[in-house]
Amino acid sequence: MQRFLKVESSSQQRKAGFSLARRRYQKGTLIQRGKREKVWVGRWLEDEIQPDGTVKRIHKSDVLGSLKDFPTKRLAQRELDGRVSVVNSPTYRARPTATFNDLAEKWKMLVMVNHAESSQRSEKSDIKAWVKAIGGVQVRNIDCELLQVVVSEWTCSPKTIKNRVGTFRLIWDKAKAWKYTAETAYDGLSLPEWEKKEQPCFSVDEITRIIERSPQPYNTVWRLVAETGIRRGEICGLNVGDVDVNRRIIVVQRSRTKKSKLKAPKAGLRNGVAKKRAFSLSPSLAEQLHPFVKGHRADEPLFLTPGRLTKSGNRLGGGVRLEPDNFVKRAMKPVLKELGLDGAAHAFRHGNATLLDSLHAPMAVRQERLGHVDERTTMGYTHLVTADEFRIAGEIGALLNKGFFAQDLPKFPPDAEKASALLTEAV
Repeated sequence: MQRFLKVESSSQQRKAGFSLARRRYQKGTLIQRGKREKVWVGRWLEDEIQPDGTVKRIHKSDVLGSLKDFPTKRLAQRELDGRVSVVNSPTYRARPTATFNDLAEKWKMLVMVNHAESSQRSEKSDIKAWVKAIGGVQVRNIDCELLQVVVSEWTCSPKTIKNRVGTFRLIWDKAKAWKYTAETAYDGLSLPEWEKKEQPCFSVDEITRIIERSPQPYNTVWRLVAETGIRRGEICGLNVGDVDVNRRIIVVQRSRTKKSKLKAPKAGLRNGVAKKRAFSLSPSLAEQLHPFVKGHRADEPLFLTPGRLTKSGNRLGGGVRLEPDNFVKRAMKPVLKELGLDGAAHAFRHGNATLLDSLHAPMAVRQERLGHVDERTTMGYTHLVTADEFRIAGEIGALLNKGFFAQDLPKFPPDAEKASALLTEAV
C-alpha cells in the first residue's frame, strides 16, 4: 500500500508559520499626500508574528520623502523598492511583534534559570531597570540610538550601568538566536568611564589584630581564610571530612549560597562533577583545627554558629552551619569597626594573594588556592610594591644624589648656552 506525502499549499504553510515569504513580488503602492508640503507615502504588506505565535498580515506605511526630494513618481518608486526589498527577499521571515518586556520574561524562564543564584539576583535587578526604560518598545524598534538615550539618562554609578548593559547583551544575543531581530543594537554604544576602585586588603598585622579580637570559632575561621584564601561561601560549605589534620590537607568542594543551598564552588564543574581544590595547611593551623574535627562525623559542618547566653544564663540558638552573610555581619563587622578597619571577608583573599606574590609562589599555585581560572584575575588581587620596584627606585635616587645627569650633560659654548636659554623661555 503506497503512502502519499501530503503537500500543503504555500498559504497553509504561511498560516502555520513554516514559509513566510510572499507568493508574489510586491511593488507596493505610492500615494501623494499633503496640502502645503506634498510628500510621498509608500504602503506595502508585511507578515508579523503575534505574541501568541500566530502570523498576521498587516499593511505598513511610511513617508518616503517630500516632492522636493523625489520630483517624479519613478524616483519615489525607487525609494519604495528599497523598503520593500526585504519582504521580496526569498529568505524573508516574519518578524515578531514582541516587546522587550515579553522577550525579557521569556529569557528569564528559559535562560536565567540556568545561572547561579548570585548571578540571577543581579540580572533581575538589571532587567527591572531595562523594562522600566524600554519595556513597552517592540524588539524590532530597539536600536543603538534608543539605548544611548536610556544610558545617558541613568544617574547610577558607571559600574552599575556597565553591569546593566552586560545583562542586556546576554538577552539581545538570545533575541538574535531566536530570530526576534537580525541587528546588534548595542554595537557602538558609548558607556561612561569607570575607574575600578582599589579593593581593601588586610596586611599581616591587621589580620593578627582581627584574629586576636575574635572569639571562637571565628578566630579559627579568619585564620583559615587568611592562610588559604578560600571564599566565605566555601568556608560555610566545609564539612569535617574535608579536613585531614594528620596529613594537613583541606579540600574545597562545595559552597553555601545566601539561600542556604550547597553548590559547587566557583572553580566550576569537570565532566559534570564539582571540581575540587585541595591544598596543604600549616602545622599550626592544622593543630588549631583539630578540636573542630575530633569526635565529629565526616558529614557534619566544620564550623557551627555559637549559641549565646541570655540574661538568665540559658544558652539560646547556635549549632547550625554558618551562613555567608550572617557570620560576616555579626562576627566580623563589629571587630572591624572596633579596630577602625575597612573591608570584609574578601579583604582576606586579597591579603592572601599579596602574600603569595611576595613569596614568589608559582601562578598555578596561586590560581588553585584562590579558585581563579584566569591569571589576570589573580594578579588583580595582588596589592604589593615589589622588591624590584624598591631596588629600581633606590638606584635612581642614588644616581640623582651623585649628580649623574649634571656631569653627563654635554658642555655647550657660551653662544649655544644663550640660545638654549632663549629656547627654554620660548617654550
